[in-house]
Amino acid sequence: MRFGTGTGDRMGESLKTSIRPNPNGNWPQVDPTAYIDPTARIIGNVHIGPAVFVGPNAVIRADETDSKGQVQPIRIEAKCNVQDGVIIHALGGTGVTVGSRTSLAHGCIIHGPCTLGQGCFIGFRAVVYKAELGDGTFVGAGGIVQGVDLAANALVGPGTVVLSEEDAMKLVDTTGQAERAFAEKVVNANLALAKGNLRPDMQGKE
Repeated sequence: MRFGTGTGDRMGESLKTSIRPNPNGNWPQVDPTAYIDPTARIIGNVHIGPAVFVGPNAVIRADETDSKGQVQPIRIEAKCNVQDGVIIHALGGTGVTVGSRTSLAHGCIIHGPCTLGQGCFIGFRAVVYKAELGDGTFVGAGGIVQGVDLAANALVGPGTVVLSEEDAMKLVDTTGQAERAFAEKVVNANLALAKGNLRPDMQGKE
């Protein structure tokens, strides 16, 4: 198991309990340039890439088995941010992939089976379940996307509920310059947090 331990030794003891295996014995694999807050919980077959930021009280849990007793992975690709209170989980036999430079804002839920493309933004307390989101999709605060696939740059407004292909067809707007600029600002802010919290010997290697 590899993971970034933040500033000095003060995180060492906390990480022993915050990063742990599932009942199958699958340990999380965390790139050393990622930052995991000591109050987050990373459990089981989870793969976290370079320069990822995982904030306080986030839960990323890959522990439900399929019919063969195996646990499918949850993959968080490079330069993503998983903010405070985010929950990522998956039904047995399914997984989750979060594409690079994607932001999961405070308190949102991502539940597998689920695939998020690169550069997506999922807003505060939004829910994405049993869905595939194309690159650059933007889901506003409190939005719900369930059981559908969305094309690249889809724009789901705050509080919008998308539960069918018919609902998806009503999303006539696409992610514009304002949304892209905001998403990029969030990514850069969290990259700075991830880097700033790394051990001194890890800085510059992300």
